[in-house]
Amino acid sequence: MGEQQRKLADWVLVVITVGVQFWALYAPSLPDVGVDGIPFVNKIGHIIIFALATWALLRVFDLRLVMALMVVQLVVSEVVQGLFLPGRSGDIGDAIADAVGIAVGWWTWRTATLQDGDGNTQTGSGPEA
Repeated sequence: MGEQQRKLADWVLVVITVGVQFWALYAPSLPDVGVDGIPFVNKIGHIIIFALATWALLRVFDLRLVMALMVVQLVVSEVVQGLFLPGRSGDIGDAIADAVGIAVGWWTWRTATLQDGDGNTQTGSGPEA
């Protein structure tokens, strides 16, 4: 894959993962997909959407910027859910799951960076840490 194609693919990942994250965090309600009885499924969802968005953003933007944006997203999303979205709630447990997701996304990106050995991810994307 050429450099331009790789950069385009990275941006497509950012748009998809951040778009899904915004929808999941700010929709007035989420569709019932029949998983309410599964313990901690909500927390797992928070971990996944924050991990994927963090990982994708790190492929395009600077580490400090991404971490700052994700922490702001963590705080703002819980406040908005708690104060402005009827049927949703701001929850410290969700905020903790969000923070775990940010750490998982960073760890995934960083592991790939270290495996390459030259400060880039295996696909050659992402700024140096």
